[in-house]
Amino acid sequence: MQEDRFPGHRFLPYLLILPSAAIIIIFLIVPFIQSVQESFFTTNPFGTKTIFVGLRNYMRLFASSDYHKSIVTTLIFSGFVIMIGLSMSLAIAHLLNQKIRGRGFYQIALIWTYALSPAVAGTIWALMFAPATGIVPYIVAKLFGGYVLNWMTNGKLALLVVSAAATWKMLGYNIVFFLAGLQNVPGELLEAARVDGATGWRTFWKITFPMLSPTTTFLLFVNMLYSFFQVFGLIDIMTRGGPGDATNILVYKLYRDGFIHMNSGSASAQSFIIFVVISIAAVIQLRVATRKAIYSR
Repeated sequence: MQEDRFPGHRFLPYLLILPSAAIIIIFLIVPFIQSVQESFFTTNPFGTKTIFVGLRNYMRLFASSDYHKSIVTTLIFSGFVIMIGLSMSLAIAHLLNQKIRGRGFYQIALIWTYALSPAVAGTIWALMFAPATGIVPYIVAKLFGGYVLNWMTNGKLALLVVSAAATWKMLGYNIVFFLAGLQNVPGELLEAARVDGATGWRTFWKITFPMLSPTTTFLLFVNMLYSFFQVFGLIDIMTRGGPGDATNILVYKLYRDGFIHMNSGSASAQSFIIFVVISIAAVIQLRVATRKAIYSR
């Protein structure tokens, strides 16, 4: 088969994929194997002595109340980013898909959030909510009679602000895909629903939303990965896991244990646990969502 496509160049296909395969092996597979191997060892802070401890790192994690708290915090954070983020993105994309004046400007203005790095997004939100100089605490104080909005000392409020910032950061990405999906919904189906007397809300749930199921499936997967892995910079800029570990999600706890507390064995175990959990969740999510997805018109 390969000889038919590349006559006289039997090994050409392998040479073409070699650079990509080499990058994947060197920067992904090899570090992953090393991390799994290191999770069965413990090393002193100076890295001069390594001791095999078997499953001790995993047992300590599962018995740790701090790790349990980090899991709950991550689930709350991820649930907010995924559910609220996708709901808001779909609503905004639906509005942008209407024939309104200045639609092109709004589309561009709402998409630019994704162009920002998590660190820049975290800086913007940290400045907006700064207790002494931020615009949001100032407005709240004016509206509620001098109430001091200090999210740096309130764990629940800090988690809410960080979750909102992460959701805002991903908003533009979600809107782009939802908007593309909405523009591909067959107009004749919507027109037929209007002729039959269906309300706008019923038309959306019975026709538009089912036609968006492939897009929604993809965005569910991408947002899950984002909320678990790609918010490190935002957390580090805004709260550094505080106050009182209120925003210490799993990926940030891994960083603190591995690079601040120099417990590389525990950090490696945490990375493997996150990988396994995300892999299982992704497989279940994709299988369930793919079965219910509508790919044909």
